[in-house]
Formats: sequence, C-alpha cells, structure tokens
Amino acid sequence: MRSIWNGNISFGLVSIPIKIYPATEDHSISFRQIHTRDNGRIRYRKVCELEDKQVESSEIGRAYEDADGALVPITEEDLAALPLPTTHTLEIEAFISASEIDPLQMGDAYYLGTSGAAGAKPYTLLREALKRSEKVAIAKYAHRGRERLGMLRVVGDTIALHRLLWPDEVREPAGVAPKEKVTVKPAELDLADTLMETLGEVDLNDLRDDYHEALEELVAAKVSGATPTAEPGERPAGAQVVDLMAALKESVRSAKEARGEGAGEAAEAPAGEAGEEAEATVHELRGRKKAPAKKAASAKKAPAAEKKTAAKRGGTKTAKTAKAAEEQPAGKAAGKKQTGTKKAAAKKTTAKKQTGKRGTRTAS
Repeated sequence: MRSIWNGNISFGLVSIPIKIYPATEDHSISFRQIHTRDNGRIRYRKVCELEDKQVESSEIGRAYEDADGALVPITEEDLAALPLPTTHTLEIEAFISASEIDPLQMGDAYYLGTSGAAGAKPYTLLREALKRSEKVAIAKYAHRGRERLGMLRVVGDTIALHRLLWPDEVREPAGVAPKEKVTVKPAELDLADTLMETLGEVDLNDLRDDYHEALEELVAAKVSGATPTAEPGERPAGAQVVDLMAALKESVRSAKEARGEGAGEAAEAPAGEAGEEAEATVHELRGRKKAPAKKAASAKKAPAAEKKTAAKRGGTKTAKTAKAAEEQPAGKAAGKKQTGTKKAAAKKTTAKKQTGKRGTRTAS
C-alpha cells in the first residue's frame, strides 16, 4: 500500500512518526472517452489561450480569478510563506466523545501507520489511551494545499484518521424540509414501527453492489466478443399519492413474506383498526365531490323508504299466497282450475253468438 502523507502526530510533547494510507477504495470501473465514429481516443491537451499552443506541466502555475475576471498569480513562494505549522504535523487539539461529531462532517478515511521502529511505542501508547478512554482525538493537519480537520479513532490494532469538514462548511438545511403542515397519526407510527421490526437488522458485509457486478459482467462479455444478455432493470415508477395506511400494511405483509414468516399473514392492525380489511392494497386517492348536506340526506332517505315499503308489501302478498297454496288440498285446487277453464269457454261462446246476431241485423 502506498502512503500519501508523511509526518508526525503531535501528542503533547510526544512525537509519533507516521505515514497516512488510504483506508478505502472506489470499485467503480473507469472508462475512456472515444470518438464514436472510429473509436479513436479523446484526450485533453493543456493549451495557452494567448499563444494557442500546448504547454508542459512544468510551465503551469496557479492564479486567483477576481470578480472582474482578472487573474492574480499565486506562486509557490507565496504559499510557502504562509504560517502553516501543520505542514508535516498532525496536531491533536482535544479528546471528545464520538457522539459529539455530526456525521455530516465525516469525510475520507485513512489508516495511520508508523514510520520506523522508533514510533512503535508512542503509537501503541496513543492507541491504548484512546481505547481506555472510549474517546476520539480531534487533530489539525495540512494536506493538498490546505489545513484540514481530522478525527483519530481505533480500528482493531490500528489508528484510523477520518477527514472532517470544518463546522462552517456544513450547510444549513433551510428550505429543504416539506413546507406543508402534516399530522402523523399514532396508528401510522405503530405500523411504521412494525415495518421497521419486520425488516430487522442487516449485516453490512452481506450487502453487494449489484450494479457494479452487472457492469463487470458486461465488460467481460464485451472483451470476449460475446453479446451481452443482461436484461434492462425495471424503471422506478413515478411518485404517486397513495393511501399511507394501506401502503404501510402492504409493506409489512411483503416484508413478512420475504422473511418467510407466512405468505398469508396480513399486517396486524393497531388498536382502533381491527374492523378494517386484513389485506390492504395501495391505490391512488381521487377527489370526491360532496353533495349538499340536505339534498344528500333526502336522496338517501327516499330510496331507502321506497325499498322498505315495496319489500314490505311484496313480502306480505307473497307470504299470504304461499300460505293459501299450502293449506288447499291438491284435488280441490285442480277442481277450481277446471271450473275456471269451463267458465272461460262459456263466456267465449256467448260472445260469438251475440256478434253473429248483430251482423245479421246490419245486413237486413
């Protein structure tokens, strides 16, 4: 591992010679820019605007651009004259609890190693002192042309350095939070707690960068001349206004299924929600127009009253007819049916005779 900084830790009158090593690495795949027409490399050349020609790195210096666009040269001698005592020293300023540091200030991480055998004893002393006090050290050091703030803590048998932003480098979150007044119901909080408990904890070592792995497979396939077979991932749906309670219940149910706690188990409803459906679905909320109070009330009462009356009449009639049919003997009912048929036939014959007589009179 290559060191990026050499110097000393200043711990009171104790000086510890150290080297700084990067503690993290970015596993992203780097690409080169090419000309899509012929795959030629695209490179950047440093060109002087006044002479319109390329210049070497040794000829390039620094300058500050003011509000008017004028360039003010800043030489290496100017920078060297600045009072920067932490140029090669990591000065410990204080020891505090790690909880006092805002996570927003946390930056890059580095490992501190000893530089030579002479630094082993004071290095171990500082490490054990940090362990026993359960505190972290706050230090100042210079790196890449500026003074920085750092936090020293113990990681295994090593001292780690975390770069910290200066407090005034952290922006205030003004205007970022929702401006609308929202009330969260206790039932919604209960469901959120249930969802958090169902999802449980995770071992960070089990998490993988799926996109990076897929990208590596794509590059390997391209290098070998094979045709990539990766299917495009699903695009996230746009934001929707949903029923929050239903969404929480569905989330709890899905989380339980994923953990194998019973596919058919629905999320337990909190107190006061027992009467609701066990399995809720997420749906969009649609605005409903409410009718005037009086009209809506009368409209509800009228159909209800009509249905009630009709049902009462029909029910009574049907009940009476059915009762009469049950009480009447089968033979008697058949006799009545035949008598009714004979009477109808007699009426028909009488009507025909009367019609014939009228026709005869009209002809004469």
